[in-house]
Amino acid sequence: MTRYAFAERLALADLMAEAGPDAPTLCGDWTVRDLLAHLVLRERRLDAAAGILIKRLAGRTERVQREIAAEDFGALLDKLRTPPRWSPAGLAPLDELVNLSEMFVHHEDVRRAVPGWLPRKLDPGLSAALWTQARRRAALVLRRYPVQVRVIAPGHGTMVTGRPGTQPVNLTGEPGELLMFLFGRQGHARASVDGPAAHTARLRAARLGA
Repeated sequence: MTRYAFAERLALADLMAEAGPDAPTLCGDWTVRDLLAHLVLRERRLDAAAGILIKRLAGRTERVQREIAAEDFGALLDKLRTPPRWSPAGLAPLDELVNLSEMFVHHEDVRRAVPGWLPRKLDPGLSAALWTQARRRAALVLRRYPVQVRVIAPGHGTMVTGRPGTQPVNLTGEPGELLMFLFGRQGHARASVDGPAAHTARLRAARLGA
């Protein structure tokens, strides 16, 4: 089984090392160091990671993340490259399920924070894996969306989600671009949105993820 999630992890670590700890990302005001600390916390500090998803626990998560961010940058990169043995990264199928979207999106968060970025030419197998991730993500974040949305990846397929019986919006792009869009990076994703103007504007502005 090809380890796309692990390959994205290593590529992200290399890009972070090249960019430096103070480089910007697409994650709000987070620098590369902040994003790296988030990734290390997510895998190595499960006692503090709940605040990533549960707002009332976010204070502790933020405190621990600041503590991690203060560690040596090179040491943090090593931790990202070599996840703990008990991490899902140790089992290829689980790694793909749990980490592929995380590593791909954050890899692009660093790449696309720099003016003049260009899309990568992705391996067909990676694109297929990202389409699986994009379909799952769309089902999660758009299942209660008030308008029907057709998510279209030419050459890969189409899925329909959102509210049935409404005039649909078409969201079209390569799988990686759809994934970026569906994780809330609409302004940095090369995906097209077609349909009634009010509906397309609403989807482009929707809060779809972190």
